[in-house]
Amino acid sequence: MFLGFVKLKNMPNFKKFLNKKVIFIFVVLVILVGGGFFLWQSNKEIKGSPDDYVIKETAEGKFVENKKAGLVVKVPEGWEGIKIKDIEEGSFIVQTSDIEGKKINDVWMPPLAQGCGIEITINYKKLNFEEIEQDVKEIYGRLEIIDQKFEKIIVDNKEALKNDVDTKSAGPMVGVYVPLDDKVYSFTLIWGQDEKEKCIQEFDKFLETISIQ
Repeated sequence: MFLGFVKLKNMPNFKKFLNKKVIFIFVVLVILVGGGFFLWQSNKEIKGSPDDYVIKETAEGKFVENKKAGLVVKVPEGWEGIKIKDIEEGSFIVQTSDIEGKKINDVWMPPLAQGCGIEITINYKKLNFEEIEQDVKEIYGRLEIIDQKFEKIIVDNKEALKNDVDTKSAGPMVGVYVPLDDKVYSFTLIWGQDEKEKCIQEFDKFLETISIQ
């Protein structure tokens, strides 16, 4: 979904992904970058899989778990979750049931007409904040940046990089990147017209549920 979370530095041939199918698998999607959003490297070792993500129903709510990456997040109440397999190592989307917009291969493309979507992606690569910021700027630059800012925040008691960006090609997005050891955990938000405030409130709550082991 979305830009596929900005697939970051040291991931595959970027030109290969400059097509509508992948550049907007966001993430977000990546979100996502997202959006978002890490670049794939053609000779990198594939360490993850879409099948790493599972949904667990509990008395406390619905959770997405990735044991391999040590990640657990709570799905916002009333939202649904889907696996995205168009990205080699996979990503997971949580979205509102009223989401609307343009679809390519059953994946919603930003900007949305309605609803909220969050893409979760894990990059099995050791990157620092400077490298993440540099790669995010490069990816979104190809989408014609209107405005962009970065700030440090805390997610699950860990320092993270938050990126607010608006682009001509994919609209506005928010990405959060948590580098830890040899991984970067990426969470990218997109929203429908006039739903920014509602979606960001849900995103902030979502970030509070993240647990990284």
